[in-house]
Amino acid sequence: MQTITGIFTSFDEARRSAEELSARGFSNDQINLLAPGSSAAGIESIPSTEGEQPGMGKAVGGVVGAAVGTAAGAPLGMTLAAAVLPGVGPAIAIGLGASALLGIGGAIGGAAAGGSLENALTEGLPKDEVFVYEDALRQGRTVMVALADKEDQVDAARQVLQRNGAESIDAAREQWWVGLRDAEQEHYRREGRDFALDEREYRLGFESAMHLHTRGSSYEEVASYLKTLYPDVYQKDAFRRGYERGASYCRNLAVAPIDRG
Repeated sequence: MQTITGIFTSFDEARRSAEELSARGFSNDQINLLAPGSSAAGIESIPSTEGEQPGMGKAVGGVVGAAVGTAAGAPLGMTLAAAVLPGVGPAIAIGLGASALLGIGGAIGGAAAGGSLENALTEGLPKDEVFVYEDALRQGRTVMVALADKEDQVDAARQVLQRNGAESIDAAREQWWVGLRDAEQEHYRREGRDFALDEREYRLGFESAMHLHTRGSSYEEVASYLKTLYPDVYQKDAFRRGYERGASYCRNLAVAPIDRG
């Protein structure tokens, strides 16, 4: 199973991509969408169950916990879920795998306690990229995760996402760092250190603090795990300083109010 991910500025572009993938032989359980509850165009017209009146999007902002249902108006009639994510805010998941990303389980049509992207369980999804999806949702963008089990599906998915204007996860990851880089550089320089020389190791440390296995943990608590990922740099001062800054960044996101204005 291979994962192909794209980030869209428009929910309609993501929905169109989902429909094109379906026409190319992708099943519903291979297509997953994540969208911020306050900015996913057209979501307000999607009922949360087949018998419910439209208005799902308007209700999402007040959701405490999560609800799951089969959305008749969703792309391809896929499963829809809604939850409030710590550090992100209201979010919509379309597709069984996307529901797992929100930490939602149980029978379709039931209710479950809300979670966060930390609880991602979808097979084939790189767990060290979840923070990039979170950042995209905070910016009001929509994430598509397509799971391909054949080589021709991989090529088809990439073509469809590119044609519809999707940004790659790698590009989004770089943009995320660009948004933080100046502040981190200034902080590092104030300590009398050479950011230009140490940036690679510092950034690795910063990002590693956002992995699902390290969130909320001190450097000492996860040093053995970090050693398995970055054996050549995990003990270096720049890496550790980056980790500590990344951990602080995560804590601040978890409590900061989300501006949906």
